[in-house]
Amino acid sequence: MKLIVSRSQISGCVHAPPSKSHTHRAFLLAALAKGESVVLSPLLGEDTLATLDAIQALGAKICTADDRITILGGDLHAPLPKGTFINCKNSGTSIRMLAGIASRLDGTTGFTGDSSLCSRPMKPLLDALSELGAGVASENGCAPFTITGPGSGGEVHIRGDVSSQFISALLISAPLGKTDTRIHLTTSLTSKPYVNMTISAMKKHGVSVETTDDGYLVRSGQVFSPVDVQVGGDYSSAAYLFAAAALTGEITVSGLDPTDPQGDQVVISILETFGAGVVREGENVTIKKANLKAADIDLADAPDLFPIIAVLASQAKGTSRLYGAAHLRFKESDRIMSTVLFLKSMGADISETEDGCIVTGPSRLSGANVTTFGDHRIMMASAVAGLIADGQTIIDDAGCNAVSYPGFVRDMQRIGADMREE
Repeated sequence: MKLIVSRSQISGCVHAPPSKSHTHRAFLLAALAKGESVVLSPLLGEDTLATLDAIQALGAKICTADDRITILGGDLHAPLPKGTFINCKNSGTSIRMLAGIASRLDGTTGFTGDSSLCSRPMKPLLDALSELGAGVASENGCAPFTITGPGSGGEVHIRGDVSSQFISALLISAPLGKTDTRIHLTTSLTSKPYVNMTISAMKKHGVSVETTDDGYLVRSGQVFSPVDVQVGGDYSSAAYLFAAAALTGEITVSGLDPTDPQGDQVVISILETFGAGVVREGENVTIKKANLKAADIDLADAPDLFPIIAVLASQAKGTSRLYGAAHLRFKESDRIMSTVLFLKSMGADISETEDGCIVTGPSRLSGANVTTFGDHRIMMASAVAGLIADGQTIIDDAGCNAVSYPGFVRDMQRIGADMREE
């Protein structure tokens, strides 16, 4: 199904969708905690449902009622029958963090996913799990692969510049080891706020992580305790609403906790840097259209914002440089290439760099046929660009946003966006 977008102005109020990152962590940690935990207002998108299905396959008991998921955890095991593969579909967070957990369980767990997920890098994490004593079998360092546990713990070395999910996977699984786990980062850490989010979530469940000179230390013998978790609003998803307002109108997004450790909260200061009108009142953020000015933006710690910030930059006066996000090459698509491709096809003055792009604006955009490569962030960013383009923007996959923001089109339509699925 395609999404057709025409020039529009938006105004109104939207409640932020639940955080995908927080939902993944809440499900995983509840599964590790012995006892009953309740996850309130979770995001039920394709990625998080993959995690929920996976923890059930590993032995967690799940009960769904209204806007809450009750999880009885603490007795996880390799999936039955023996040889069962867990399908993580398109979710990199799921397959990476679950691989860490599987490395501490008795028996063998297999993992696979869709064609996109099976092309994404796993080797640094698989090598690290092997260093910790797990048995690992993979033909090319990607899915499908199997993990045989239990790994015991000890010293482990891993790159920090490919995916923060690798580090989170090691942290979450570390308390299950028989000995302390000391994680040594062999490169600088990108997307550090996501690791901080993991550490914060673990602390809520009673497990502490110590920071060292070159990484992290997790003491053995710690036990995850069951707790109830309220999932807050997602700044990553709200960024598309914010950008639409900065370009075409005014919108208030509610349900965004200003104390939340999400790294993508930086989108608010980025909008201010570009010159958008921003008003914050508690958990409500209002964004107003304004004449935007170019800016240089380091996205090393907030790479998911890249596509939508590139759209903003295309309408800012002057030359903007987005940089620090080379790891975007390993997302659902090569997100640098796919962003530059759709914006250039719409008439933007944009060129690709190794770790981002250079954009000169403002450019008059025209509708185009957009290829998303199945990437939810390309779909939503190009849809926002279509709101300011002449003619129709035809996006090839109207449903791939379901992995992170299933209600995106509905919410945009409610505030005046001319979007329809055909």
